[in-house]
Amino acid sequence: MATTSTTIFSIGSTVPFGSRGSPLSQTKPFSVRFTSQNSFASFSGLKAATSVNCESGSSFLGKESCSALKGSFTPKAQKANHRSQYGLQPMASYKVAILGAAGGIGQPLALLIKMSPLVSALNLYDIANVKGVAADLSHCNTPSQVLDFTGASELGNCLKGVNVVVIPAGVPRKPGMTRDDLFNINANIVKTLVEAVADNCPDAFIHIISNPVNSTVPIAAEVLKQKGVYNPKKLFGVTTLDVVRANTFVAQKKNLKLIDVDVPVVGGHAGITILPLLSKTKPSVSFTDEEVKQLTVRIQNAGTEVVEAKAGAGSATLSMAYAAARFVESSLRALDGDGDVYECSFVQSDLTDLPFFASRIKLGRKGIEALIPSDLTGLSEYEEKALEALKPELKASIEKGIAFVQKQPVTA
Repeated sequence: MATTSTTIFSIGSTVPFGSRGSPLSQTKPFSVRFTSQNSFASFSGLKAATSVNCESGSSFLGKESCSALKGSFTPKAQKANHRSQYGLQPMASYKVAILGAAGGIGQPLALLIKMSPLVSALNLYDIANVKGVAADLSHCNTPSQVLDFTGASELGNCLKGVNVVVIPAGVPRKPGMTRDDLFNINANIVKTLVEAVADNCPDAFIHIISNPVNSTVPIAAEVLKQKGVYNPKKLFGVTTLDVVRANTFVAQKKNLKLIDVDVPVVGGHAGITILPLLSKTKPSVSFTDEEVKQLTVRIQNAGTEVVEAKAGAGSATLSMAYAAARFVESSLRALDGDGDVYECSFVQSDLTDLPFFASRIKLGRKGIEALIPSDLTGLSEYEEKALEALKPELKASIEKGIAFVQKQPVTA
C-alpha cells in the first residue's frame, strides 16, 4: 500500500509519521516536512525524501540548525535520486547507545533519538526492565533498529561499533538532595560504564548526563586516561538543559519568539556554577538589574523547581531528555559533515584557569573543533562577579571527581 508523498518529522507538534498519527495539539508547532515527488511501496523512515521544509514557532533544533539540516539533507537526497527509481536511499547511518535506557530520562530520550533520521541503530542498555522499552520503541516506523541489552554481561556487545554513547544512568535527585548527595552512587556507576566504553568503543562521542556532571565528567576523563584512550575532543558533559531553560525563561520574560532566542550558559551544571550570560542574549535585549538577578537565580535553581513540583515523584526527566536529544542530534549532524554546529557543553577547557568548563563549542566530525572564547569577553559587571564566585565551587567538584578515580584505579 503506497503512503502519501509528504511525511513530517515533528517534535512537539500535531503531525503524523507516514499516513497515520495521533493528534497531540501544541500552540506553537514545530515540524520538519520531508516532501518526495514519488509515492513508494513502503515507508522506510524519515530520510526517504527529496527536500526539507522547516516550519517552526518553537524549535527543537533552532533556526540555524533547521537551516543547516535543510542544506545538508537536500543535496544528498537529490544525489540518491539518481541511484533508485524511487529516489529512496536511506541515509540513517549512525549507531547510538543509551546506558540507563529504562530510567526516567532514558525512556523519553530513547523515543526522541528513535525519531532521528540520522540513526540506523539504537542500542538500549540497563540493569533491568529494558526489554519492554526496546519492544515498545521498535514498533515506531522510523529507520533505526532497536536492540536491548541487560546487565554487565551484555554491556560490551551493546557498545561495539557505537558512534555516540549517552549516559543518563544513575539515581535521580529527590527533595532536599543536592547534586553532591548523588555523588557516591552515581560516581561508581559512571566509572563502571565509562570503563566499558573505553574497552569497546573508545572513539565514540561520550555524552555524560549523570549528575553531578561537574564531577562525573572529570571521572570519565580520568578513567579514559587510565585506559590510555582519552580524547578530550570527544567527551562532553551535557549542559544543554541550562541553555534550553535560559532560552525559554528569557523568551517568556521578554515576550520574544522562542526560536530566535539564544542565551549562552557557561561554568558548570549545578547551582551557582550555572552562569547564563544574559548580556550575550540574541536577539539583543535589555534587562534591568532585578531581571538579571531573577532570571539567573531561576535558571540556576530550575532543577530544584521541578524536583519540588514533583514532590518526591522524580526530577527533571522530560526536559532533560529533550535537551539531551538536541545535543545528540547536534553531534550526529557534526559527524555527518555539517560544518555549522554549535552547542554549549562542559568539556576540558583552557578558557579559564579551571581544567573543565562549560562554554559554547563548535562540533565537527572529530569532536570539538573549537572552544568559543568570545562569549567570555565583554561581560557585564554582574557576570564578571558571578564568574569569579562560581570558580571555587566548580574547582572543588572537579577535584572531587578526579580524586575518586585516583583512589579507585580502573579495571585493566
